[in-house]
Amino acid sequence: MERSPRIDGHTLLAGVIGWPVAHSRSPLMHNFWLDQCGINGAYVPLPVAPGAFDVAVRGLQAAGFRGVNVTIPHKESAYRIVEEHGLLDRSARRSGSVNTLVFAPDGRIEGYSTDGDGFVANVEAHGISVTGGRALLLGAGGAARAIAASLLDRGVEVVVANRTRARADALAASLAGITVVDWAGAGAVLPSCMFLVNTTSIGMDGGANAVFPLDLARASAGLVVCDIVYVPRQTGLLRQAASYGLPTVDGLGMLIHQAGLGFEKWFGATPDIGPAVEALLDADLKRAHAG
Repeated sequence: MERSPRIDGHTLLAGVIGWPVAHSRSPLMHNFWLDQCGINGAYVPLPVAPGAFDVAVRGLQAAGFRGVNVTIPHKESAYRIVEEHGLLDRSARRSGSVNTLVFAPDGRIEGYSTDGDGFVANVEAHGISVTGGRALLLGAGGAARAIAASLLDRGVEVVVANRTRARADALAASLAGITVVDWAGAGAVLPSCMFLVNTTSIGMDGGANAVFPLDLARASAGLVVCDIVYVPRQTGLLRQAASYGLPTVDGLGMLIHQAGLGFEKWFGATPDIGPAVEALLDADLKRAHAG
């Protein structure tokens, strides 16, 4: 879908702040939705160097932007600026991170974390209920914490394994209800789990045949295997799961669903999170990966 060239004094503006940010697929998604919804708006990449985040945010707010997404390396700065001068949503407080800023009409900056709810929405879009049960979460970074918080809020017992045990222990200390197991012993937990969620970078850009260091032979029947990596879409973990007949959920849907939550907050419209935008992103990722 081609973008309208018309940008005028009524155009609603949003964007994504990062360093670097040229690789982001967010502009492709959001501009597609703006056209689809018939909104006079534009979503742009905003390369902001480390150390310039606060000045950039204040400038964008003064310029009338509706808000921005925040990516590496600015997520900690985003949390701090909202904590000091704005309003942190419960999702942000629970996850300890902010990936979406909304510039409110009253001058406040609102901070949200959409990763966890985006993950859950993606799983549920596959017809899988995320209520109760047990999940083994691999990794202990920002995405892991956001996903863990959303799972805990839905009554899911969360077990975390990380290659560096201390990071997993720190995550458990920050969110009540998390159990930690050693990375080497993570496989022993699988028979009691309904969900396996990889939040690490294992398999990223490694091709579909990348080997995942966890044997699913002991998995419970019907274990739902999720990977937040989306390049490639079919990671080594997901291929192994499919070989055992286990249901799988790849990471592209999480990217789309978490983006849709931000779009609603900025533009007041619900985007179509369906096959059209998924096909658009999938084709773009394949072109980039082939190049």
